Amino acid sequence: MTDTTASLPTDGGVDPEVPGRRRTTFHTLTVAEVRRLTADAIEVTFAVPAELAGQYDYLPGQYVALRKELEDLDGNMVELRRSYSICAEPTDGEIHVAIKRDIGGIFSTWANESLVAGDTMDVMSPTGGFISKHKMTGMNDPESIDVENEDTFVAVAAGSGITPVMAIARTVLAANKNVHFDLVYANKAAMDVMFLEELADLKDRYPARFALHHVLSREQRISPLLSGRIDSEKLNKLLGAVIRTDQVDEWFLCGPFELVQLVRDNLAAQGVPAEKVRYELFTTGEPNRPEGNIGRPVLIDESDETYSIGFKLDGLQGEVKSPVNARETVLNAALRVRPDVPFACAGGVCGTCRAKVVEGAVEMDENYALEPDEIERGYVLTCQSRPTTERVLVDYDA
Repeated sequence: MTDTTASLPTDGGVDPEVPGRRRTTFHTLTVAEVRRLTADAIEVTFAVPAELAGQYDYLPGQYVALRKELEDLDGNMVELRRSYSICAEPTDGEIHVAIKRDIGGIFSTWANESLVAGDTMDVMSPTGGFISKHKMTGMNDPESIDVENEDTFVAVAAGSGITPVMAIARTVLAANKNVHFDLVYANKAAMDVMFLEELADLKDRYPARFALHHVLSREQRISPLLSGRIDSEKLNKLLGAVIRTDQVDEWFLCGPFELVQLVRDNLAAQGVPAEKVRYELFTTGEPNRPEGNIGRPVLIDESDETYSIGFKLDGLQGEVKSPVNARETVLNAALRVRPDVPFACAGGVCGTCRAKVVEGAVEMDENYALEPDEIERGYVLTCQSRPTTERVLVDYDA
């Protein structure tokens, strides 16, 4: 993670070397409001009681995980966890998230069809590294807000990737009158645009400082540049005729892997330093994608060759044997003996299951959440890590 002046309260268990990372805990919160954004998306507001205010302080761009027991496709009650970015600027007493219905998504479908004000749900304390290196919020340290620099920010988002960008754009534009913000927002059609009115309000409030470029893949717009899918050719034109890459201080990319990687590759080819580019991928609840559910069962035969996986969490040591032939992740093994091990997406995207390897070695399949310096310091995503030595010990408290 890049060096950032952002901060979180010290009582939240923050890693001082990696702002935005802190130990997460679940608390039961009440739904204060459910607002329809599109036919397939809602904004959910959770009320945060005063005694939990410190636990739910956050930086623009961070996310929370929601936990709920629901019936799966076979009618069995299962615990589901889904991660959703916070979509509003930091405000005392509430947390806002947007939930878009995914095809085959049990949790998102339930939320869009059944969730109402007054319901309760387990909500994880905010975390995540998709945050600006600039100080944007005064909730934690009012004296250090960046109000003088004439910075230019650019965001490229698609679909529900707009949610963290909304929080970032609202906050930075309000905090600094010298900031300029460009947003390229891709959707299939106008009816799919989340926060359409809020984006228009931002444009009206900051006409000289906020530029909005809607790109619709299935609707014809006046400009051919803003019609159709964003491919390499279209992106080169956008970042040439519309946006000057050499004048941008920080980039925010959020959406599906293909779009985010396309933009990252394009910026790298133009010589944009990697430390200026912040990115986050979103996952869906499609059946063929990893999901944040409880660990899968593993049967151990006495004759099986096993790995010994140890883990430290909340100061307590846990131990579990894992069959070599099961190719089990560290997270899955830990969940079999301690269900409160932190995780959310289980797909290598959110970073909730981050831990430090203090003994042995692991192989990490995917990583879309950890920064290079975190990996150098020994941190891994336990949902993607499998032992490569007979004994492995990870520390979730580190």
